Amino acid sequence: MSSHLSPARVRAAHVRVSDAHLSFGGRPVLAGVDLVAAAGDRVAVVGENGRGKTTLLRVLAGDLPVDRGEVRRAGSLGMADQQIPLGPSDTVGALIDLELSAVRAALARLEEATVALTDGRPGADDTYAAALAEAEALDAWDADRRVEVSLAALNAGHDRTRPLGTLSVGQRHRVRLACLLGAGHAVLLLDEPTNHLDAGGLDHLTERLRAHPGVVVLVSHDRALLADVATTVVDLDPSSDGRPRVYGGGYHAYVEGRRAERARWEASHEEQVAERQRLADDLSAAQNRLRDNWRPAKGHGKHTRATRAPGLVRAVHRRQEDLAAHVVAVPPPPTRFAMPDLPEHGGATLLRAEGVTVATRLARPVDLALDSGDRLVVTGPNGAGKSTLLAVLAGDLEPSTGTVARARSVRVGRLGQESDPSGRRTAVELYDEQLARSGEPGPGLGALGLLDAYDRHRPVAELSVGARRRLDLALVLAARPHVLLLDEPTNHLSAALVDELTEALGSTPAAVVIATHDRQLLRDTGSWPRLALGRAAASFFPGNEIVGRKVAGPDRSTG
Repeated sequence: MSSHLSPARVRAAHVRVSDAHLSFGGRPVLAGVDLVAAAGDRVAVVGENGRGKTTLLRVLAGDLPVDRGEVRRAGSLGMADQQIPLGPSDTVGALIDLELSAVRAALARLEEATVALTDGRPGADDTYAAALAEAEALDAWDADRRVEVSLAALNAGHDRTRPLGTLSVGQRHRVRLACLLGAGHAVLLLDEPTNHLDAGGLDHLTERLRAHPGVVVLVSHDRALLADVATTVVDLDPSSDGRPRVYGGGYHAYVEGRRAERARWEASHEEQVAERQRLADDLSAAQNRLRDNWRPAKGHGKHTRATRAPGLVRAVHRRQEDLAAHVVAVPPPPTRFAMPDLPEHGGATLLRAEGVTVATRLARPVDLALDSGDRLVVTGPNGAGKSTLLAVLAGDLEPSTGTVARARSVRVGRLGQESDPSGRRTAVELYDEQLARSGEPGPGLGALGLLDAYDRHRPVAELSVGARRRLDLALVLAARPHVLLLDEPTNHLSAALVDELTEALGSTPAAVVIATHDRQLLRDTGSWPRLALGRAAASFFPGNEIVGRKVAGPDRSTG
């Protein structure tokens, strides 16, 4: 797709952030952010929930001043955050006009300048030339057509008279995104733009962002979009020196760079801890020698103590000073996710579904059977019944037709899309209770690497969305399931954790079923069998992929 931005305007577009610091209520949110982005750069901002991704976008937009540092931006700005700026009684057309206000204003100034030029007013030549340059820079005459193209591609509708309140949340966001993609801004700031997009919408967004000749700064949990689009990644997650990291070379270079830096961080911390322990051992040995020499062996004279004691005292003091000076400057790195060893249930098939349907929710009959170690990815459009099927397999929903049989003593764990835990009880209390209920030993909550010590001991109601999602996953694993059912498991999880979880799921002895739209997760589980809902009657048996018919499944040895 060709550019609709003028070459001069493209060259001028840039974003520059230097040593930006920002705190809320005394809590640092941004700590030393550095970023330089010029025309053609597409910057992904990544990090756990609460690390300041949206805050950084607001800083770049000029909505938030930094406490310290410098922020510069050149070029017209378009920003799509997660809030719609109009009310339910406003129309689609009003939202389009608002998002295209720069285009409308440029055309209005050009019209006024044209009238002034026709009337021969003083200075009209210069005013007209400036107005024309501005309109050409925005390619203002074609903006509405570009919006129409994106409205169609994003399945956002075309009726400009329709009140926003009659649209779904997803439709409203798609209308706004279509406006932003068509407005012709030099700098685009996008906060979770893939929310509410189907496969066609994701393809259109990817194409438009890759073709955008200006600057794009993108916050997204969609790893496939980041892999397809990003040229630079800003990582706001903790680092060894507490400062954000900037990785060039795209998303895959970021993944490798982060992995290498994490290994260096862990090695450096371990070396410092080991050195401090060596100094502590030397001090202890010197103190023991001092005590021993103040009690010399039988037959030695008093002069022995007087002669050797000062040297030993000096050695103890010297080692005490070394130990005091050797503070562990490198903080401990965040723990990695550690998948617990889930139990294997040998013998009979763990779970079998035959002819399962649910009225109005799962229309096509589903047949499947799962043994220990089986893998399955459930796909299909929204409304096809993916979540419904997992609820039926877990025993949380009765089928309208068909049967579900589970082997004796088989435990089934299901991770739903929404968080259930609430109230004043702490995360560790809920986890320990679930683990005890399973009747089998398992690691403590801290050993999983999902929640830090502070969150583990906070009331669940006070946890962030991301932390609650991590707790949901921990509670499912605490049930020690033989069958693990995961409904959109990447929701609200960081890219790093999703990568670690995906790798772990490939080797667990439990049977694993994943329902997902996540394109990167679908790529990463490309060797797993698929069950596609919403087409024709589908059935699955261990080792086979069925989309209306049986075909050979992947080699199990690859996980």
